[in-house]
Amino acid sequence: MQSAHSANPYSKVIANSRRVRWDIDDDVIRHRRFDLDRMFLPAGLSLVNELDFLTHDDRRLLSQVQGRSYAYIFGLVERFIGAKVLDISRQHALGDQMALEALVRMADEELKHQELFRRMEMMMAADMPAGYMATAEPNAVATAVLSKSNWSVLALTLDIELFTLAHYRASIEPRDDLCELWKDVFLAHWKEESQHAVLDELEFLREDARLSPAERDAAVGDLIDLVVAVDGILQAQASADAAYFESIAGMRYTDAQRTAIGEGILKAYRWQYIVSGVIEPRFRKVLFGVLDDTQAARITDALQPLLYAVPAPSPTVPLQ
Repeated sequence: MQSAHSANPYSKVIANSRRVRWDIDDDVIRHRRFDLDRMFLPAGLSLVNELDFLTHDDRRLLSQVQGRSYAYIFGLVERFIGAKVLDISRQHALGDQMALEALVRMADEELKHQELFRRMEMMMAADMPAGYMATAEPNAVATAVLSKSNWSVLALTLDIELFTLAHYRASIEPRDDLCELWKDVFLAHWKEESQHAVLDELEFLREDARLSPAERDAAVGDLIDLVVAVDGILQAQASADAAYFESIAGMRYTDAQRTAIGEGILKAYRWQYIVSGVIEPRFRKVLFGVLDDTQAARITDALQPLLYAVPAPSPTVPLQ
């Protein structure tokens, strides 16, 4: 017979959090630098292979530029995720202490992830050419996101953390041609995000159960607004990254090719940060499981213009 402790879903998250916990210096960085002779972001995420006119070296360079932004954007979104987790943990403060501990541990891990991504940026800035620009300010983004309803922020958070897991399992882990340090960063990230996704789902469904139909209608509108805001961040970063890449690669590409590079980077970012999440089966099951037909149609219609960013399917590994 299960004890009350073992039956509590938060207790398993706590146990797994303790088991996989890692240290930035001792377990991840380990006195290493990023290897600029190897790819960072795999082609299944960067979509560099769709730009078939790029040289081999420039495909590697573009994977590194995108890999740098991949880390930066994760650090960006974890600012608001950590703040929201601390906020909702208060709802358990005088109740389920396992839930409280699990959420406090998650907030602590998100702070550690932000520190890891800041460290990555400092290391990459020291070794890569000057001129990279991060276009969004973390606190400004967090303030805008946190102005929306709990339901919508938790839905967005669940989406982000589920596509984090999918990216690692399907595209990053199978590749042996990536920079080892870059790959190890996202292995460590995946280990802890696996627990966070469980908490996201629990808290999203708990929040959904509190809503009236009218409140859920409003929250769906908030979620659509958040997707639009995320896309705005991606458009700005894609434009900056295209300019940075072209400043390094030189003028060997035609105007048409440079336009294609900019469009390719934006497609890749929309794939990474929006589309790969909304088509993830677990996310669709949770989100659409609480929506009525009209609400589901509103979200589907809002996403339709972005679905072109699905890459051609691989014959071997999904998302790669």
